[in-house]
Amino acid sequence: MNNISKFLSLSNNVKLFNEWIILVAITIVLFLASCKSQPEPMAAAPAPSLPVITISESSEQTFVDYPAAIQGASDLEIRPQISGTIDRIYVNEGQLVSKGQLLFQISELPFRAQLNNAKAALQAAQAAVLNAQLEVDKLTPLVQNKVVSAFQLQTAKTAHQIALANVEQAKASVNSAQINLTYTQIKAPIGGYIGRLPKKQGSLVGPASPEALTQLSDAHEVHVYFSLAETDFINFNTKYQGKSVADRIKHLPAVSLVLADQSVYPIEGKIDMIDGQFDKTTGAITLRASFANTKGLLRLGNTGKVRLALDHDHIMLVPQASTVEIQDKVFVFALADSNKVKKQAITIVGKSGTNYLVKDGLKMGEQIVVSGLDRLQEGVVIVPQKAVEKIAKN
Repeated sequence: MNNISKFLSLSNNVKLFNEWIILVAITIVLFLASCKSQPEPMAAAPAPSLPVITISESSEQTFVDYPAAIQGASDLEIRPQISGTIDRIYVNEGQLVSKGQLLFQISELPFRAQLNNAKAALQAAQAAVLNAQLEVDKLTPLVQNKVVSAFQLQTAKTAHQIALANVEQAKASVNSAQINLTYTQIKAPIGGYIGRLPKKQGSLVGPASPEALTQLSDAHEVHVYFSLAETDFINFNTKYQGKSVADRIKHLPAVSLVLADQSVYPIEGKIDMIDGQFDKTTGAITLRASFANTKGLLRLGNTGKVRLALDHDHIMLVPQASTVEIQDKVFVFALADSNKVKKQAITIVGKSGTNYLVKDGLKMGEQIVVSGLDRLQEGVVIVPQKAVEKIAKN
């Protein structure tokens, strides 16, 4: 029995020893596995190579377009100066007429009758003058011989003066009737193009008619009206200085007219009028440019855009692709010390081709990154490379 007990005790010890060995082995395996699963430290990423350009000053010209309305140099409503019936219309809508050309004929029958009556009244008045003069001549010697009183002679002379006045009044009536008769012929006061003809032959017309007979537009020269907002007008005055408005107008450059089909009118115009005040409703001021229209290409009512040229001296060009817009501000990545990039806000005053015209925010000689901006952050170190492409100009 003792031997059996010893054997059992020895077996238990061996079993415990084996379990302890297995536990140690498992622990070692787990430790080694955990050591292998730890990531090896990564090497630092190399600095990216990005193209940069050097900022330099330049002189550029840009253009600004303003919506415009076109009017003839003289746009007139043709209205009758007498009341009557249209006998004949001598022109067609859209016809080019010359100054003094007959346009309408109003029936002259009543006005010719008035003239005849006025002439007859004049002849009667002239006859009354002769009769009064005869009375004066008859009484003069009788008064001298004291046959009749001087009062009778004075009365006769007064009647003679009245008769002379009646003659002048009759002459005025004749002139008025002659003028009214000439008004039956309505002629073109200027040369130009005829507008619509709402009245037809046989229509009753008069000075108080709500609708004109037609409109006549002198299109040999056209006036193009456009407006500048207050800020634009301040910049305009700053750019083109002068002692007075007239002096400033003299030194303004020529302007172009962009038509509705985006084509440019072949003849340049000149700004010749600046309104004296701003429109209270729109907050804008009106300017006028005049264009020659010898071929009649422009008509009253045409629309287009007046194109102003602006010269920019000592301006910096920055490609649009090298900028980032954040909250209505435009930034570039400029190269700082140790090839670190810094984000700088710039002030843009216009565009030229694919470039921004920059007034402030950069200095001549500074370098900016032109591409790969999506990989950049403030303070990132780069390897600057000279850009292959040059700044594109117009």
